[in-house]
Amino acid sequence: MDMLMFQLKRDGAIPLYKQLYEEIKQAIISGKISVGVKLPSKRKLSDFLDISQTTVELAYGQLVAEGFIEARDRKGYYAQAIEELAYLDLPQEEPVQREHFVYQYDFNSGKIDTQSFPFAAWRKIAKEVMDESNHELLLSGHPQGDEELRQEIARYLFQSRGVVCDKDQLIIGSGTEQLMPLLIRLLDKHVVYGFENPGYPLTHTIFAHYDRKAVPIAVEEDGIDISELENSAVDVAYVTPSHQFPSGSVLSAAKRAQLLNWAAAKTERFIIEDDYDSEFRYTSRPIPALQSMDLSGRVIYLSTFSKSLMPSLRIAYMVLPKRLLAAYQQTFLHYSSSVPRTDQQIVAEFMKEGHFSRHLNRMRKLYKKKLEQLTSALAPYAPAVTVSGEQAGMHIVLTIETPFSEKELLELAKQHKIRVFGLESYDIFGRTLTPPKIVLGFGGLSEAEIEQGIAKLMHCWGIDPL
Repeated sequence: MDMLMFQLKRDGAIPLYKQLYEEIKQAIISGKISVGVKLPSKRKLSDFLDISQTTVELAYGQLVAEGFIEARDRKGYYAQAIEELAYLDLPQEEPVQREHFVYQYDFNSGKIDTQSFPFAAWRKIAKEVMDESNHELLLSGHPQGDEELRQEIARYLFQSRGVVCDKDQLIIGSGTEQLMPLLIRLLDKHVVYGFENPGYPLTHTIFAHYDRKAVPIAVEEDGIDISELENSAVDVAYVTPSHQFPSGSVLSAAKRAQLLNWAAAKTERFIIEDDYDSEFRYTSRPIPALQSMDLSGRVIYLSTFSKSLMPSLRIAYMVLPKRLLAAYQQTFLHYSSSVPRTDQQIVAEFMKEGHFSRHLNRMRKLYKKKLEQLTSALAPYAPAVTVSGEQAGMHIVLTIETPFSEKELLELAKQHKIRVFGLESYDIFGRTLTPPKIVLGFGGLSEAEIEQGIAKLMHCWGIDPL
């Protein structure tokens, strides 16, 4: 078919893939795209519209899911007959209502233990920070974040992760999803990003929203596939080397060296290291951050207090290589920090007085006990159930030998009020895994709930203990 002139607005209000999906859908409904006509390839359409292939892929994927087009192996995408689409004449769509479902056991990897937080120490510091003589707190503060907090984070990162930086390299933001767009705008708009697959869904969604070209790179047992990365057009690689999400793999020492050498080979290359839960490692001493091995200023380090303190705090931080710092300060000269100064001051004092390190030590021991309870509860179900990714973090991966598909396992668990997640849902291609793999978080459950939840989960899946 000839290329159609789709009108895509690039103001960021509506993601480009949603606009493209709507334009193609309406063209099929109106007959502008006839039944059986082959759509342009993802590459051709992305080049023609000057958008990323990921944007086209997301739009095509949604159209396939809804039946407007079909994907034929090695042939491409073709428009479906509209008479087969029973829902074409629906009235104006109502806002999507999120399903409210109460789970008895929630194995969500994003949950933390809320019972062990040191509220007394936090409350005392908050009261001191909010003293009425602290008039300075009413002003905007430094655009990169309060100096006191940046100094404490720099000190903590060096001691715990081996990260070498000074406070001027740190940028404080209200979450990874707020810092990543700043970084994307800082780097050249023509660079190609690579992200782990399966991986953290928010990342490639952000690349698509900002119309940046991004390609998935496979994850192996010891981390991202370096050979595939080297053979790609990627300039900036997003990785979670200390505990890959969601597979739980740890980037091997050999691959760390290879990845750093890959980045150093060309001036435009960088590595985004997301160190989201590295505080919790159980089998040995914490593995130093990739940034600590970087001799050429190519690693951009990201982390957050979501796991170490609380998700609701909304404080993340980014360590920029010095080679990018001047460009950042010039580009975002008039920006203010997105984190309230009261929160920044409380965290800074919490760290300075030693409460943070003591809290981490307590939580590391607590999560280790929960992990031991989880693996102990799963042990009787081997070899039908095997565990991986248990070296660090707050989630593991189960490989299940079962006649059920991942979707069926998730539905059976839901029917019994148990929340679990499938690894397939983190794969951008949605490939079927055989045997299925289940992502199981344990941070938000008590030891008793873990034991009870696993017993109930295995029972609903028809897996008996040996």
